Amino acid sequence: MKPISALFFLFSLLSIGVASGNTQPDTAQPSDQSMLDTLFCSSGPIEATGYDSHVELRWRPISGVDRYAVYRLQASGNPVLRRFTNRTYYLDFVETTDTTYTYRVSALNRSGETIHTSPDVSASVRRLTDDQLQEMVQRYTFRYFWEFADPLTGLIFERSDDSRESCITIGGSGFGIMGLIAGIENGFVTREEVLTRLERIVGSLERLPRFHGVWAHWYDTYTNKAYPFSEHDNGGDLVETAFLIQGLLTARGYFDRETEQEKTLRARIDTLWHGVEWSFYTQGEKALYWHWSEEHGFAMNHKIQGYDEALIAYILAAASPTYPIDREVYEQCWVNREAGEFFCATDFYGTMLPLGKRALMGGPLFWVHYSYLGLDPRGLRDLYANYWEQNCRFTRINRAYCIDNPYGWVGYGPDFWGLTACDALPTGYMAHSPGIGHDFGTVAPTAALSSMPYTPHESMDVLRNLYRNLGPISFGIMGFYDALNLGMSDPHKSTYNYLAIDQGPILIMIENHRRATLWKAFMKNDDVRRGLSRLGFTYNQSPVETLN
Repeated sequence: MKPISALFFLFSLLSIGVASGNTQPDTAQPSDQSMLDTLFCSSGPIEATGYDSHVELRWRPISGVDRYAVYRLQASGNPVLRRFTNRTYYLDFVETTDTTYTYRVSALNRSGETIHTSPDVSASVRRLTDDQLQEMVQRYTFRYFWEFADPLTGLIFERSDDSRESCITIGGSGFGIMGLIAGIENGFVTREEVLTRLERIVGSLERLPRFHGVWAHWYDTYTNKAYPFSEHDNGGDLVETAFLIQGLLTARGYFDRETEQEKTLRARIDTLWHGVEWSFYTQGEKALYWHWSEEHGFAMNHKIQGYDEALIAYILAAASPTYPIDREVYEQCWVNREAGEFFCATDFYGTMLPLGKRALMGGPLFWVHYSYLGLDPRGLRDLYANYWEQNCRFTRINRAYCIDNPYGWVGYGPDFWGLTACDALPTGYMAHSPGIGHDFGTVAPTAALSSMPYTPHESMDVLRNLYRNLGPISFGIMGFYDALNLGMSDPHKSTYNYLAIDQGPILIMIENHRRATLWKAFMKNDDVRRGLSRLGFTYNQSPVETLN
């Protein structure tokens, strides 16, 4: 991950008190994202859907409204106020399951007078199986990449509470493309709907300025200009581009029918893929560099060295049919021979970890997520690791550290663990991990949930706890919020926001755990398979063969 310690995000929290009833704490609402107020609404007067531990309400926006009052009706018919909100939805976490709950919503003007009252609506909650809970989480998380996507380009906003409003993310859009495929597999949308969306996305990517074929980290959706990530980082970002290409090649593998629409999509993706000048980013050396810009050239001087999240950049660079790198670049740069930076070979909590940063007991968990959203780690080996075993061990150590809890943070345990890059509480953003100076009590749901393939039972313990016990502060209209710190005072225990690069792996890795959908689609690509072979990787101790 690129260092972004100077990058801080400010939150504006809206907290509205209620006069009566057993109300839940009001969720924080960033004032700069008013699009959420009516993005999720009902086409009819009101609708209710029951799940395992909550009921989702949506209603039609009312003209002239200042806020809405949400009521739950008691058995006697008396309404009990649950929440004031200025949004057109509400998630009510309930006390008992296998029960039917009834609601109504009143629209209030600025004087607090009722100007409209909805019909009563009811929904039943029932205990869900683990598989049903996983699908529910996928359904909610999918919304970030479908309903919340930029309507102009189809690309994905960096975060839900971004004061820039127009900032789209390239790596997060690669995750989003894969998430759309997960949506098809779950029946949330149709293949045809996603094809139409992908045509818009690919058209947008064709129009965005590139830097020797490489996209920037962020763009302004209105101007198509790159948003600078830092002072000298206002051009090509090779790692974010790798995450995008991983998503595009996954889509290419998934949309494999011989229809004109799908053949055209595949050809357009090939053109984008073939245009990335991976070899330019070596500067003629045996190394890959992360950044280049027209204004500053290679001034960032940031080599892509392991061990971190960027393995996929080397695999794709070696796989390129047009601008490939050779194996020496991988061996002499990615395989970082500085002591404790790549080769770990250290026992933590009874588990020997082959690769990782020794001082961080491996590192933050996104290091075993981002490169493996499409790249299938099952059976994957090279001279340095069995990557399935590596990723499972990496995850188990992160969990064991949280259970050990050397700093005594509130809540840490078998059902509340997972340190990774996310928003920090009370403020900021950092790559949380085991080790001195990297753990401050903030747990990100994406850490354990995106590890579902590696630690299915342990990750489900976290999912159930976050949802059933901490739902009001951990779960919202687009799934689990970015981060929690249970040692903070209310209402600051949760960020109440979403980041594309954290939501994407939840949706994708749960899908890979359930059906291996994205792994299968990405691994169909013969360019990728040739790249793995070129770098010395094997699958199940056999050479990586092309399929066609």
